Amino acid sequence: MAKRLNTMTVLRTEKLTPHMVRVWFGGDGFDDFLPVGGDGTPERPDTDMYVKFVFAQDGTVYPQPIDLDVIRDTLPPEQQPVLRTYTVRRYDAAARELAVDFVVHGDEGIAGPWARRVQPGERITFRGPGSGYRPDPGAPWHLLVSDEAGLPALSAALEFLPEDAIAKVFIEVAGPEDELELTAPVGAEITWVHRGAGPSEAPESRAGDNAPVIAAVRAAEWLDGEPHVFIHGEAQAVMKNLRSYVRKERGVSAKRAASISGYWRRGRTEEGFRQWKAEERKAAADA
Repeated sequence: MAKRLNTMTVLRTEKLTPHMVRVWFGGDGFDDFLPVGGDGTPERPDTDMYVKFVFAQDGTVYPQPIDLDVIRDTLPPEQQPVLRTYTVRRYDAAARELAVDFVVHGDEGIAGPWARRVQPGERITFRGPGSGYRPDPGAPWHLLVSDEAGLPALSAALEFLPEDAIAKVFIEVAGPEDELELTAPVGAEITWVHRGAGPSEAPESRAGDNAPVIAAVRAAEWLDGEPHVFIHGEAQAVMKNLRSYVRKERGVSAKRAASISGYWRRGRTEEGFRQWKAEERKAAADA
């Protein structure tokens, strides 16, 4: 069944780092938002709860309320809206608001520039939420790895961990100016890895197969017991390198104890990334 659409109002924005903006949403649409959680508890939704924002093409006005199925069937491709996927960083039922963090690199992309310039009172429609991961509080230890794109979900996961949890955390960002203050258990060892440039501007020697976070994870001490793993970020680094390391070399159970996903693909839009993933799945099936 298709995920429901929701329209909320922008309440305020915060500049967290030079390359990350937090947008708070609320208003009448908040009451229609149904958080998803592995235990069915709305107050503690899954930590990678995500939505797909609907961005209109320039000059195109869609009938309200927006119906994506009708738009798909009646409008030409150049007028179809663009969907962009983002993690819900914070859901506050008491305050009736939720926050989403956007990575911003100048005028690059669609969602980032929108987040940088959007003003309180503006409204936007999104589909969702979807979900699929929350850290297992009973795991012997946790391995959490991300770049900027996966940082909101990783941050939420750290906040969810019990106070006595043990975790090794690796976060790749451009530089020290992009580090955030994180709430984490005392037993969480957090390592910030600097690539020296934004995710799209980094040279090949510092991206993809050569992303510095790969070497950092491989060099880290592997603790006793099977960890619960969360690795989300650029697809080449995650799917072609770290997934193989964790599952094949370290033998972590694929479904039970690992959430490993590419959030984006260097040099591709989200539409191109979805096509790439489909091609990868077909190649794997054929093999």
